[in-house]
Amino acid sequence: MSSVILYRQLVPSAAGIKGAASIFAVAMNRNIDNVVRCGAPSGRALPKLWNLRNLRPHMSRKYCTSLSMLALVFSLHATGFPADPPKSERHVVVVVWDGMRPDFMNEHNTPALWNLAREGVTFQNHHPVYPSATMVNGTALVTGVYPSRNGIIANHVYRSDIDPHHAIDVETPAAVKKGDELSSGKYICVPTIAELVQRAGARTVIATAKTVGLLLDRHPNHGRATKSVTFFAGKSLPAEILPSMTEVFGPFPSSHLEQDAWTRKALTDFLWKDGLPAFSILWLGEPDLTQHETAPGAPEAVAAIKSADENLAAVLTALDQRNARGTTDVFAVSDHGFSTIERSIDLRKILNDAGFTAKTEFESGPKPGEIMLAGNGGSVLFYVVGHDKMLTRRLVEFLQQSDFAGVIFTKAPMQGTFGLAQANMNLSGGKDVPDVVMAFRWNDSKNQFGIPGMIDADWQRAARKGTHATLSPFDMHNIMIAAGPDFRRGETDDLPSGNIDVAPTILQILGIKLPEPMSGRILFEAIANLKTPPAKPETKTIEAANHFPSGTWRQSLRISHVGSTIYLDEGAGAFAPR
Repeated sequence: MSSVILYRQLVPSAAGIKGAASIFAVAMNRNIDNVVRCGAPSGRALPKLWNLRNLRPHMSRKYCTSLSMLALVFSLHATGFPADPPKSERHVVVVVWDGMRPDFMNEHNTPALWNLAREGVTFQNHHPVYPSATMVNGTALVTGVYPSRNGIIANHVYRSDIDPHHAIDVETPAAVKKGDELSSGKYICVPTIAELVQRAGARTVIATAKTVGLLLDRHPNHGRATKSVTFFAGKSLPAEILPSMTEVFGPFPSSHLEQDAWTRKALTDFLWKDGLPAFSILWLGEPDLTQHETAPGAPEAVAAIKSADENLAAVLTALDQRNARGTTDVFAVSDHGFSTIERSIDLRKILNDAGFTAKTEFESGPKPGEIMLAGNGGSVLFYVVGHDKMLTRRLVEFLQQSDFAGVIFTKAPMQGTFGLAQANMNLSGGKDVPDVVMAFRWNDSKNQFGIPGMIDADWQRAARKGTHATLSPFDMHNIMIAAGPDFRRGETDDLPSGNIDVAPTILQILGIKLPEPMSGRILFEAIANLKTPPAKPETKTIEAANHFPSGTWRQSLRISHVGSTIYLDEGAGAFAPR
């Protein structure tokens, strides 16, 4: 039995309805200025855990908005959507385990998570959106729409209007501030769960050990009336909250495990001290950070998983101490899976040696004939200056004949590729849409710790370390458990599901009407005391090929969908010489 087949018996998938229309932010810039300154289951009673059988990908939709949509959004902001107050007795807590693979969940490593699964629903065919990276999936998780609609298509992108010389990290305060200035507050094109809950008059708390927190509540000033707070990687919005926190817990620590513990304590012991909010997120940096430094299955990485479980247990204990378990739904979810780097591919050198002018920095601004590379670990975004069609075609054909390309997406139709729309990365209206996106190749061989899932990756990390963001099934399947008064007990959900389904499901639980349909779907099949007709998932595989005198390039993408919601399962490609 191959490792992929075994993994498919231990894992799975998910995604969406259509996206929420946006809410407009005003005093965000002042706050950001302040911030800138200052193992497989043991098979016991848990039902059929993690059945990863539907593997290969597809997605599509729009990006931000056209001018007409902007006009609509601004008018909606002016009048405001009618917002029903959330169910006052109901609370939702989301605990994100960054980079947690489903096959590491077991009774020994993750007893709290294991027991939570027995109390609730295990989504055993769960998916991230592509690229399987943190900022992309954090945004999808809280907006319920695909990257093409919320505007965050990768962790690292080139935005010439924000920085004409370098690719940017999309979540930094400087990038977010500039993006908001350029878009009149719509750096994230649609409202997040936190914004919608606050608009309904309820309180939210975001606590993240990583910088992703700044993307999860885009307009914290709107939450001042409800005393809502966003904490991210040692900073807070409103900024004046932080000194009180550090007075109690000391400064934000430097070690990964301590950062997670500090952030968890800040949530349960400080931010919850005046009562449990309607909506809370705790985003743990582990096991992602340690897996990057070591690899999946390394002793240090397993210890990081155990640490994440201890933090989940502490959250559940805090709810018990408040007698709140009976009114609180808890989601334990990861943003993406993980793989081990088999080869580190220095695309900059490879392309330049082949006669291209590949850059990761435009020293004196972009020039015709140059290509900006934005590395994202298991995927790379290519920005061809001037969108030169001949140069783009030459680049694509070079990649197709390489030994490292897995799946290639292009802005303009090209032989042997898929369109950006099929990856849900087709941003509309922006000049800085990548011309080419390439996911690296993967295989199911095992790493030095006996863990399957090897990939080629970009130049940023060495071989034998961990990373993600390919279309490998090991990257494209992640965990989700949901337990509480609104969920069935001790069941598994075999339907495809995904991070994109979290927002519409939470808003349904809280009784908040969507201002517009989302891309993700409400996970009705998992909700208690609700009889719905069984959904019928469908899976298809799309293919593309390009023939050369020396051989043939072929790529494929496996896609599952439930209704209109699309989940990318797996993608692969290779050049076969004659």
